[in-house]
Amino acid sequence: METWNAFNSAIQRRSPSALTLHHVVQRRAYSFCAQQDIAGSNPEAGSAQEQDDPSLSSFVSTLVPTLVVAVIFVSLFLLLRRRFKRNYEPRTFLGSLRPQERSPALPQGLLNWFGTFAKVPDSFVLNHQSLDGFLLLRYLKVASATCLVGCCITWPVLFPINITGGAGQKQLNLLTFGNVLDKNRYYAHVFMAWIFLGFVFYMVARESIYYVNLRQAYLLSPLYSSRMSSRTVLFTSVPKEYLDEGLLRRMFGKALKNIWIANDCEEIEKSVEERDKVAMKLEAAETKLIKLANMHRIKSMKKGGQSNEPLGNAVEANGESGSMAAKWVPTKKRPTHRLKPLIGKKVDTINWCRSELERLIPRIDALQATHRAGNGKFIPSVFVEFYHQSEAQAAFQSLTHHQALHMSPRFIGVNPEEVIWKNLKITWASRVVRNIMTISFVILLIVFWSIPVGFVGILSNIKSLIELAPFLSFLNKVPPTIFGLIQGLLPSILLAVLMALLPIILRLMAKIGGAPTLSAVELRTQNFYFGFQVVQVFLITTLTSAASASVTSILCKPMDAPNLLATNIPKASNFYISYFVLQGLTISSGALLGIAGLILFRLLGKFLDTTPRKMYKRWSTLSALGWGTVFPVYTNLTVIAITYSIIAPLVLGFAAISLYLVYLAYRYNLLFVFNSNVDTKGLVYPRALQQTTTGAYFAIVCLIGLFGIQAAPGPIVLMVIFLVFVVLFHMSLNTALEPLLKFLPKSLEAEEQSLLAAEDGVLAPNSSGTEKGSQVASNGMSSTDSPRKDLGPAPHKKPNLITKFLRPDIYTDYHTLRRLVPRGFADIVYDPVTERDAYYHPSISSQTPLLWIPRDSMGVSRQECHHSGRVIPISDEGAGFDEKGKLTWDTETARPPIWQEKVYY
Repeated sequence: METWNAFNSAIQRRSPSALTLHHVVQRRAYSFCAQQDIAGSNPEAGSAQEQDDPSLSSFVSTLVPTLVVAVIFVSLFLLLRRRFKRNYEPRTFLGSLRPQERSPALPQGLLNWFGTFAKVPDSFVLNHQSLDGFLLLRYLKVASATCLVGCCITWPVLFPINITGGAGQKQLNLLTFGNVLDKNRYYAHVFMAWIFLGFVFYMVARESIYYVNLRQAYLLSPLYSSRMSSRTVLFTSVPKEYLDEGLLRRMFGKALKNIWIANDCEEIEKSVEERDKVAMKLEAAETKLIKLANMHRIKSMKKGGQSNEPLGNAVEANGESGSMAAKWVPTKKRPTHRLKPLIGKKVDTINWCRSELERLIPRIDALQATHRAGNGKFIPSVFVEFYHQSEAQAAFQSLTHHQALHMSPRFIGVNPEEVIWKNLKITWASRVVRNIMTISFVILLIVFWSIPVGFVGILSNIKSLIELAPFLSFLNKVPPTIFGLIQGLLPSILLAVLMALLPIILRLMAKIGGAPTLSAVELRTQNFYFGFQVVQVFLITTLTSAASASVTSILCKPMDAPNLLATNIPKASNFYISYFVLQGLTISSGALLGIAGLILFRLLGKFLDTTPRKMYKRWSTLSALGWGTVFPVYTNLTVIAITYSIIAPLVLGFAAISLYLVYLAYRYNLLFVFNSNVDTKGLVYPRALQQTTTGAYFAIVCLIGLFGIQAAPGPIVLMVIFLVFVVLFHMSLNTALEPLLKFLPKSLEAEEQSLLAAEDGVLAPNSSGTEKGSQVASNGMSSTDSPRKDLGPAPHKKPNLITKFLRPDIYTDYHTLRRLVPRGFADIVYDPVTERDAYYHPSISSQTPLLWIPRDSMGVSRQECHHSGRVIPISDEGAGFDEKGKLTWDTETARPPIWQEKVYY
């Protein structure tokens, strides 16, 4: 009996490896069936088994510890938030952010900041961070609201029907489809499915319309339309004969402004990487030398030496290189390194780096000039900038080449900092092969991911494994301490490593597949990771849970398999109730606390930040979300809730609470902690909405299957009819919206000009009030010089809640959502060098880095700046030492010499 239970628990952990041991326990299964037959002949034993339903106790055993952990996490967050402002409110004060990018500061009390936090609207994220972040918050809100509405729809009808179903289920299982015996009652489930799943599809349609209007308002606003990326189109797989500037100018005409034909920069890229590596090595060596000199000065002061050394004068600074440091640091203690590991010649690091930079910098300058002159080797990708956004859109929407897959795919709105330059070399044939190979690999990875996870599961229960496979009995001889580590700690570590590697692998596959930008990588990763979440986290868990709950009875009585599955599939919802509790309490509170980030920030900063540059980068670099792996997790949670909405409606309530708690956690982090490094222009949102419909299809198919198992033809026919309807509706919706998700309409250009005129206090040219426009012009003020005004309220009456919900095409239209996007957020102005080099390979536009070293009171840093400055730019401003000799820098202004203003490409 114990052996069979071990086998059964191995199946519950989705361990495929356990299946290979089936022949070991096959005979035990027959003996178990015999025991079941004996129990079946005993009515009292059977009754006891029916009453043995651990669903409620399992829920409580999950809720209590997770609630305790959540309370601890939130308490720690409330306490640490005031002390570690850099980790919990960096967006309110960091000098590396522009003033308009910062969030409003929160009160520093323990609880008095709640009111201020609640008053900050979600649209603040849209205006001050990214469209993707705003839409993540909206998705979590919409998903939570959908589940809440689902509770209002299904609970009043399905709970009474399920509770009085007569199948004898107990505790939480009493509320599920599995407790219903009367087939006529299934019509209630059918009509509730029609109503709620129809509501889900309506929400998808409504939010898709909302996104289309918001996207148009955002991309047509001056905040975005004046950026260089909005006017630039990337053409990939360009034929060799079209890699000619003259031919391209003839093709696109006078609308074309600039052309950047991508170059093969392998040689110059290696040189630039070597230069930067040597430069950072020199910076580290200079900093180490100055720190050593300062340490010797402090030791000398403690021994009664001169209390303060005067700052080195100009004569000393111009003296022999290293003479100032030599007063404190012996020659043999100067920074050195070997040219080859272990066996190479040992050289003085500072002198060697200077000589290397003297060789590399002129060579790189010459190579950069060659590439800018158009004398490099071209690769099949071209960036084309137009004078106006509308002209770029026209080129993006047109069929550029007469042959299939040539000058395609095209991309618009590409930020130069997001380009994956190696992928611009890919030809159309190579891209096709890469896509096939990477997609096949990901499918195999998703399907067979259970194998490594199953191996980890086996390690967590070695004793049971030894009972199943006696040849592993030698493990019993391992010392108890090591045995405990193998069975307890090792599986947890391996599972954590596996789950951490998965997003890395999926992003790598997206890059290998040929995605030319980081945003394209995130979008492809979103598809990959959602597929993994649905298959591994949902489908396999559900099926194995239901199978493991009934496998013993099915082995004994195969003819009862349909009834057993119909009863046990709804029971699998108990696992997801606990899963939602875990996500809603510990995951959301853990996201708020961010204890791992806090510890790593403090520890790594203490031991690894040995130069002012490293200290500044750690201080000024904010954590960022990977949209491709964040959205699928919560999309899958929504899919699970929708799938079980009719079979086990209780799941909806826990899903609504869980998703809302996650929303609150991400709301705080997006407002005050996180930054956005990759901008998909919100395209992750409609993709998440489309993926959400997976839950509706699963729910329909699952109901059809359950009705089929129970031989209920009426409900089956009705659900098939509904399935056909939603498929047709979904196809029609996608056909209508697909062009609007990719392109910007011509019709809104004139509307945007009218809105801009209203902001400037000038009537649009087609307005009837020409007198006002003439009066403004006579005052000598152009539209861009006139005082800007708010657009005022939306151009329609304020609707009630129901009207606004039912008519998104009117009350969340372009004119309404355009008011969410500010015009004067940032001045989009480019200097000539930035305009010239914007879409060159980074190695072509890369400037020689400025070195930053700490200033000391002895004049060592001044002399090092003088001598190293002959080779490479270097500064010792804004960093120094405190009285204990600890390296410090000016965190108040946070504008050190190496600070660079953000360019809004």
